Amino acid sequence: MYELKTKETDNSVIEFIEQVDSPKKREDAYKLLDLFTETTGFEAKMWGPSIIGFGSYHYKYESGHEGDAPLVGFSPRKAKISLYFAPGETKRGELLKQFGKLTTGKACVYINKVADIDVEVLKSLINESVSFLQEMYPAK
Repeated sequence: MYELKTKETDNSVIEFIEQVDSPKKREDAYKLLDLFTETTGFEAKMWGPSIIGFGSYHYKYESGHEGDAPLVGFSPRKAKISLYFAPGETKRGELLKQFGKLTTGKACVYINKVADIDVEVLKSLINESVSFLQEMYPAK
C-alpha cells in the first residue's frame, strides 16, 4: 500500500524558516508566511519536512487512493520558492499570466523571490485555490 510522505506534522514553522540558508530567501519565507496566513485565515503547519501548508482537505480518487493535503502552501527550497495552489486550470492560467516572473510544474509554481511577483495576484490564486478545493472536497 502506498504511504503518503507529505503529512501534517507538529514541527515548528518558525524553526524551519530559521534553518533556510539564504537570508534573502528566509526574508521572503516570512513575507509569504504573513501573506498566506492573512489571506487564508489558517494557521501555518508543516507538511512533511519542507512544506508550509495552510488549511487542509481530504481527497479520495476513483482509484481508491486517498489522503490529506494542505489547501495551499509554499516551500523555500534551495533553488527556488515553490508555491502550491490548485485554483482550477482555467482560472489558474488567467491569473498566472498576470503573476510575474515564474516557472511552472505540474502542480507547483516556482519563483526566485517575492519581488518578482504581483502579491495581489498571489492573494487571488490563494483564495481561488481554497474555494476550489473546499468545493471539490467538502468537509464531511
